[in-house]
Amino acid sequence: MTQSIFKDNIFDGKVALVTGGATGIGAEMAFQLASHGAQVIIASRKADKIAAAAAGLSKLTGQTVEGRECNIRDRETVKNTVSDIVDQWGKIDILINNGGGQFMSPAEHIRSKGWDAVIETNLTGTWNLTKQVAIQSMLKNGGSIINITMLTGRGFPGMTHSVAARAGVEAMTKTLAIEWAQKNIRINSIQPGIIASSGMRNYPHGVAIAEQTRPEIPMKRLGTCQEVAQLALFLSSDAAQYVTGQVWAIDGGRSLWGKQWPLPNPKQMEPVVIPSWPWEQTDEDN
Repeated sequence: MTQSIFKDNIFDGKVALVTGGATGIGAEMAFQLASHGAQVIIASRKADKIAAAAAGLSKLTGQTVEGRECNIRDRETVKNTVSDIVDQWGKIDILINNGGGQFMSPAEHIRSKGWDAVIETNLTGTWNLTKQVAIQSMLKNGGSIINITMLTGRGFPGMTHSVAARAGVEAMTKTLAIEWAQKNIRINSIQPGIIASSGMRNYPHGVAIAEQTRPEIPMKRLGTCQEVAQLALFLSSDAAQYVTGQVWAIDGGRSLWGKQWPLPNPKQMEPVVIPSWPWEQTDEDN
């Protein structure tokens, strides 16, 4: 596990909402925030998963992590979820928009229903949460918003729908950073590269694709959920008070490197290992 550079109590008194917080990177960000003193609420559209994750995170951190069922595509549900949290805790200081979803497909095979679902989840869903948290809390109290996107700089063949949505989120990040700067709202985006996350299991041959892609990463390894979470912790903290409107790639240099500068592979690469939280474990993990 990556050692934290922050004091355990750095987020004391802060209220954080993490969407997509039941698994993978989202669960790690929730874990880190709770471990450093924040009151954390995780949200997901699947009630059984969010309940199990909230219970597991509470046990691991010794803090009460709450779980809320919330479909970020449903504006009324989002409005009510944010209202309930603000009524209970008085504010939301940190919003991490990690909820999303997509599937791999050549562009010509993406059906209209699939395209609409990905755009509505990854772009509109992010806007729904951002708008409601701003209106109900942050425009009055300030705060930090972090949007989790993907590597958009060179396109993303096989995920036309998702990269279009994520690029939209990054443009929204930059725009809102200006509009809301004088409201003391900071908003940034994080672009995870190839991360060893349980989310890889959502894709056919996900681990095999990671193995194939790893030689294209200058650091010759996958990133970890903990490394992404540490960046989110920094951007959520007062240490980043002058940082807003930025898009942060955390990808081992993958987005920069081309074949013109050969980088030999190590003689032996460690196998790709996909971690699981206790509530995610399957028979294959044991």
